[in-house]
Amino acid sequence: MFTQLEQAKEKWGGASDTIDRWLATRQQLLVTYCKLAAKGPGQSALPDADQLENFCAILLDYISAGHFEVFEQVVMGCEKRSEEGKALAQRIYPKITDTTQLVLDFNDKYQDLEDEDSLLNLDGDLSALGETLEQRFALEDKLIAALYQHQTQLA
Repeated sequence: MFTQLEQAKEKWGGASDTIDRWLATRQQLLVTYCKLAAKGPGQSALPDADQLENFCAILLDYISAGHFEVFEQVVMGCEKRSEEGKALAQRIYPKITDTTQLVLDFNDKYQDLEDEDSLLNLDGDLSALGETLEQRFALEDKLIAALYQHQTQLA
């Protein structure tokens, strides 16, 4: 996922303040995810509630920025570009929306942790979330690439 992020930053970094902020938030999300998921020597098997709450906050910030700031611009840009761009946006956006529900489910389960027994499934849930995020990032990158191409053609 970090390789995918670095490639995205190389391709589209500097093209838009919105995309730059969004990719920076993606990086913060990935770093926090890796710290939460890592279990090295000397680390407790379970993260503390503050770590998990912080991760959930960053996760929601990322998802919110995508839906309320970036996607609208990207989808509008794709639709204006061509029928092909419009079809791309219409094909990809519902798939991204599907990943949003999985992220929200994770957040609902772990945001306000009241019972440590709830952490028993955290490893599996983090693994599933990682797969979901990887899928989402790939879909998002397709939309960003289409918008970037449109902006490049206009310039």
